Amino acid sequence: MMTSKKIARVLSAMSLLSLASLVYADESTVWPSWSEFVQVRESGKSIWQLEIENDSLLMNKDDRFYTAGNHLQQGFVRQTATQSTEYGWRVGQDLYTSSDIKLQPSQLAPNDHPYAAWLYAGVFGQKTQMTGRSWRWSVDVGCLGPCAGGEWTQNHLHRILQQPQPQAWSTQLRNEWGMVLGGEMSPGRLLPFEGVDMSPRFKARFGNIFTDASAQLELRAGHLNSLPYQPANYAFARAEAKVVGYNATIQGGYFNNEPGKLTPKRYGGEIELGYLWQAEKYAVSASLSRRANEIKQISDATGAQNFVRLQFSYAM
Repeated sequence: MMTSKKIARVLSAMSLLSLASLVYADESTVWPSWSEFVQVRESGKSIWQLEIENDSLLMNKDDRFYTAGNHLQQGFVRQTATQSTEYGWRVGQDLYTSSDIKLQPSQLAPNDHPYAAWLYAGVFGQKTQMTGRSWRWSVDVGCLGPCAGGEWTQNHLHRILQQPQPQAWSTQLRNEWGMVLGGEMSPGRLLPFEGVDMSPRFKARFGNIFTDASAQLELRAGHLNSLPYQPANYAFARAEAKVVGYNATIQGGYFNNEPGKLTPKRYGGEIELGYLWQAEKYAVSASLSRRANEIKQISDATGAQNFVRLQFSYAM
């Protein structure tokens, strides 16, 4: 019988193979090029994007598990009539807490979600064709643990919003530096009706913080665009199924042998419903996501959670 660590290693290998297959699916098209980056930066447009994910935006003052994510990126985009090419950089911070932030350290159950923060910076590239066929790669480097500043961020934000202060950041996971490689690809979109399309997408991440692979299907309805950042106005629904090899926000850093680790559920997923408005310079997107339970030791009803995702973009 395979142990959980052996399962994690097998899934890690599967994820790495999936990631490699995405990157090398069309090497001449996907592989990053310094000369191409220079051309895109000089002749393309600059697009800033701020993404905010938070369960408190549901107005129920409920902070639990994946409780907040703040992400800022700048992309340089060059578009032709048939293709969009983008290179960019990003920074982000994700926060995780127990099932109830008002619990004192002595009140936390052994199977409760550990307090954790992941602070990172990275680079990415993406190419998208008019047919919806696309490739994307990313490299993120950062730290998990007190070095990520999660306690400071949540304490100050809750003070501003006049919300309860978290009580157990002293129990957060240990420091570990991390790297995560990511790859995505879509074979293209289906157009069953006018103003409606469907796009499958396959994703993989590999690293000592996250190792997983997933498949998703997105449905859009409204005034659609053929390439990213073109004017559009539509509702969307996304469903994702995921297999997990390693999740350091639950298990602790891969290399530091954290005591009392929990076990992630090997299979999970997410459903998202939202709306996007895209103009020439500005874009706004709002959605509601429901994420399946990620911890093996707790029930699915307890572990599932909802959060809001907001995105704001400005093109220069």
